[in-house]
Amino acid sequence: MLGRAEDVRWAAGAVVAGLAVAHGFGNFYALTARPEEVVVRRVNLMKGRPAGQTGSVTTAPARIPLLFDWARLPDGIGHREVTALIDALFTLGPFGFQGPAPADLPGHLTAEEDGRRTVQVIAPGYSCPSNEFLSRALAGTRSDLLFITSANRSRRATGADEEPAHWRAAALRAEFGREAGVRMLEHADEEAARRNHPLHEPMSTSVLAFHRTDGVDEHGRPRLVLQRHGSLPLERIRQAAERFGFGLTLGPGAQRRLSRRQYDDAAEGS
Repeated sequence: MLGRAEDVRWAAGAVVAGLAVAHGFGNFYALTARPEEVVVRRVNLMKGRPAGQTGSVTTAPARIPLLFDWARLPDGIGHREVTALIDALFTLGPFGFQGPAPADLPGHLTAEEDGRRTVQVIAPGYSCPSNEFLSRALAGTRSDLLFITSANRSRRATGADEEPAHWRAAALRAEFGREAGVRMLEHADEEAARRNHPLHEPMSTSVLAFHRTDGVDEHGRPRLVLQRHGSLPLERIRQAAERFGFGLTLGPGAQRRLSRRQYDDAAEGS
């Protein structure tokens, strides 16, 4: 359970040993594991994804700036303004950013877009108790990053149009509890986790890109691209972007907001 020191140490040890841990993450659940390619491929297959699907990464708050190549920001985008925006959005809660990838980041954790090599960083926000778990797992793996993915089966495996991330541990256990390579680290209080993130729906994060821009808006501000519209409402993202001198445009993947997973309360019992 998050917040219980012995459970956090145990879960971090499971990551070090090469297992995936399904854990509380902001106001929902995510799967975290070592970043080596063999582990990423194994978790992808377990979820029903293609083995070679690019992995997202996560880390502890202080290490987030280490995961981007700040020398490759697009013209008109300032380092100070971007880092201030990152800080503001992670202060609100869980969020994701796609930015220029450092040269030493392995290919299975990066993607190519318009000739730019990028990395997607997803973090639970500064106030989430899972940061202690992430810090211990990072220390144990002697790495600056971990692999992260949503806590759900892929729609490729289920045949559904969309398989939203879990935000209830009971349903998460039912889906992954029999997997030999998965361990669980639950929220101490799921309702409290949701109350602590009143702006966010319990679902996968929104993702904002800053490795490219979409021209400028009517005020002459460079427009950042929202790659995915997830837990944080669009207007809150727009307000944060404008506060630091950016406009906002919706990429193809953000035209429709992600869905919140629906549960049968009678079946789940909570």
